[in-house]
Amino acid sequence: MELLIEDLMEELVKRGGSDLHLAAGQPPYGRFSGSLTPMREDPLSEETCNRLIFSMINNSQRKQLEQNWELDCAYGLKGVSRFRVNVYRQRGTYAACLRALGSNIPSLQALDLPPVVEETSRRPRGLVLVTGPTGSGKTTTLAALLDHINHTRAEHILTIEDPIEFTYRNDKSLVHQRQLNDDTKSFGAALRAALREDPDVILVGEMRDLETIQLAITAAETGHLVFGTLHTSSAAQTVDRMVDVFPPEQQTQIRVQLSSSLVAVFSQTLCKRLDPAPGQFGRVMAQEIMINTPAIANLVREGKTAQLYSQIQTGGQIGMQTLEKALADLVINGDISSKEAMAKASKPEELGRLLQGQGT
Repeated sequence: MELLIEDLMEELVKRGGSDLHLAAGQPPYGRFSGSLTPMREDPLSEETCNRLIFSMINNSQRKQLEQNWELDCAYGLKGVSRFRVNVYRQRGTYAACLRALGSNIPSLQALDLPPVVEETSRRPRGLVLVTGPTGSGKTTTLAALLDHINHTRAEHILTIEDPIEFTYRNDKSLVHQRQLNDDTKSFGAALRAALREDPDVILVGEMRDLETIQLAITAAETGHLVFGTLHTSSAAQTVDRMVDVFPPEQQTQIRVQLSSSLVAVFSQTLCKRLDPAPGQFGRVMAQEIMINTPAIANLVREGKTAQLYSQIQTGGQIGMQTLEKALADLVINGDISSKEAMAKASKPEELGRLLQGQGT
């Protein structure tokens, strides 16, 4: 019986997998609870691999792929899930990675996010950044935040994404979603236009370049609540990355703007859960949380980002926590192993000190 892409998608989702990998000469692989596992014994021929990949893309996307040798798009399988699809060439043949996107947007409670995360969504203006490596759940966290606003306030929410991952149904809010290359030519062009589209809340799928970062900061300063993502692993690194994309002569001004417009930085990573219960996620999130206080704003303005970590350490009363504190709590609660925590820590010696203090 001919293998269909729908069969593999359905199996991945049923087994709780997150990613599906296709390449000629090897079996299809799925990522389950963070580990890659073959989903079939037999390797895919080049012909079968191409058939599976091309069944997900339309003619214009195929032309784009043949021109650029890379393609990002989304594909929905009714009753199963939506998938973010990346097609690329390797060793002269096409390969693909499909990320399963939950068809239902999880609530903040289902994600077990701290109350301070929900509190940031109530701000009338400012910049909220969710950061972390690829596959750390940034999109899911942001979707939960936006959907919370959608269900609780009458706002105009505008998203700019590459590609659209979760789709929202208007509730109390009006939600418009724009996809790169289908609805807009660039994040920068969409953000410039956004300021004339009467949004209250703007989601920038990825803050990749100087223009996008500058426009996002400007939008936050001019009375909009802006959510964005970066591929950084800590709050201090996030601030440095945003400032460093600008030429030296503009960096002082950007620090001043950032110090006043920043609301919070949530830097997150996913860890393998120890012995997940039936129906429980196989991975659990650890999150560094930095809330912009006057002391933190002063450090950002003066470029003293190395001191941000100690401010986060002492900010527990208002909901701040270091990644190491979050990881230590997960170990102490029996959610993850100390080995897994050490592998995810930015400062292993600090994590060791926290665990030693608890006798773990």
